[in-house]
Amino acid sequence: MARDKGLLLQLPPNVPPTETPIKERNLFTIRINSNNEFLIEGQRQADLTAIVEQIKAFVLNPTADKSLAEAPDKAIISLKAQRGTKYAAFIASLDHIKEAYYQIYGAKIGMSSDEFRQLDRDNAQQNARYLLARAGVPMNISIAEPD
Repeated sequence: MARDKGLLLQLPPNVPPTETPIKERNLFTIRINSNNEFLIEGQRQADLTAIVEQIKAFVLNPTADKSLAEAPDKAIISLKAQRGTKYAAFIASLDHIKEAYYQIYGAKIGMSSDEFRQLDRDNAQQNARYLLARAGVPMNISIAEPD
């Protein structure tokens, strides 16, 4: 019998919510409407071709641009879809967001995003590289309830 594996998402621990104000500049928004059209940072985009580079620039903010995240650990990528959005559009968006982070992590330790994803966390040396790559750059993705 075939078994579906579903999405592999690591859920945060179940702790009571706290009110933490989020500065608007630290929030990168991606919206998908029911026609599977993308609104990225308030700008309509036909597809996701540029989003990986946009997210990397937002998170890393190498030029200290005041319209981008203050620091990588404060950057939050917000993904929200409308009811009726096709799963493929939602999953593609999530894949692109994660790819941006994997490219950031890989670059920090001199490897590609594919090589970074293949690191064996059970191997002490590879796990150390994994942790070094992720240090100071948490993958902060907020997935909002659909409209």
